[in-house]
Amino acid sequence: MKALLTSNRWQFRLLRIAIITAVAWWAVKDLVYAQLPYSMEWPYTNFENRIVDLSEIQSGGPPKDGIPPIDEPEFDTTAEASKWIDQREPVVVLTVNNETRAYPLQILTWHEIVNDNVGGIPVSITFCPLCNATIVFDRRLAGRVLDFGTTGKLRKSDLVMYDRQTESWWQQFSGKAIVGEMSGEVLKRIPASIVAFEDFEFAYPFAQVLSRRTGHRRPYGKNPYSGYDRIDDQPFLFNQPVDERLPPMERVLNVSVDTTHRLYPFSILKDEPVINDEVTNVPVVVFSRQGTLSVLDASVIANSKMVPSATVYHRRLDGRVLNFELRDGRLVDRETGSEWNLFGTCVAGPLKDKQLSKPDSGVHFAFAWLAFNPESQIYRGNGS
Repeated sequence: MKALLTSNRWQFRLLRIAIITAVAWWAVKDLVYAQLPYSMEWPYTNFENRIVDLSEIQSGGPPKDGIPPIDEPEFDTTAEASKWIDQREPVVVLTVNNETRAYPLQILTWHEIVNDNVGGIPVSITFCPLCNATIVFDRRLAGRVLDFGTTGKLRKSDLVMYDRQTESWWQQFSGKAIVGEMSGEVLKRIPASIVAFEDFEFAYPFAQVLSRRTGHRRPYGKNPYSGYDRIDDQPFLFNQPVDERLPPMERVLNVSVDTTHRLYPFSILKDEPVINDEVTNVPVVVFSRQGTLSVLDASVIANSKMVPSATVYHRRLDGRVLNFELRDGRLVDRETGSEWNLFGTCVAGPLKDKQLSKPDSGVHFAFAWLAFNPESQIYRGNGS
């Protein structure tokens, strides 16, 4: 052993070099393997600056922008859109500075990201079909406006986006940059709702609807993820244990107050269409309505099973806590008997035109939410 360490004979020198090289390669091989394909496809991304292990990120199949975002969206009137969309189909409804637009999931399923401006604010409407996660972000950050595309990569089965300005990678579920120059930065979320088109059209008859004129040829109205939302199925490219408290593909509505998260499983909503609750002493109400089509069931969305729509709002209004119930098919508050819609707007009664505010919330598959937020509470029904 001493000869191996100290001898100058060429055989021992070569052996020492071989050992050192082998040890060094063993230490860095995972990093090299992880970075090599990325660095070739992403020459402008700073992979040394990251907050996650690159081994957690997997290829979902498509290349960079293989799922093309919509950068110059066009819009139809509700009357025009009603000619090609089923009344029961889900749409993302976004209101910013009194401007309201709807984004059909039948289109987002094929594009996953829409870069838009609503109410004078640059926004990105994002949808990850694998997590059933629809999240809207403000695209303004650090003094510039970012434009987002798809990396073709997944982490915990969730869409990894990138911004074209720095080519940093962003986790869609958290809105946080995980790789690149912007690592650690977090996008601001903007509240949105997912409801059936007929509910949107009734509430906002003069609003705009994202058009099928996207500049891409896609079979809008068809589902490329046929059968994906079977409640007990295994999520795609999800390599960690599934939280056993809920079935993996159970749809849930999350409500987040500071660092506390509570999930409302959709399986409960049929029996409890209105839930008055408190999250860390903050009064909230969950409104739900049966009869919205799933976009992840049948190969043709119009033939899919029905799932609920669900929205959530703060119950405190003008210093008073309201309690809600379903009365003769109408959402009303017990205090004044005023009638409300799924968008938290009072449509009749003493509080007409009043608007409830939204807490941080969203609709997702249970496995995805719990993978990123394992400490979440789960509402079990009847006030529990």
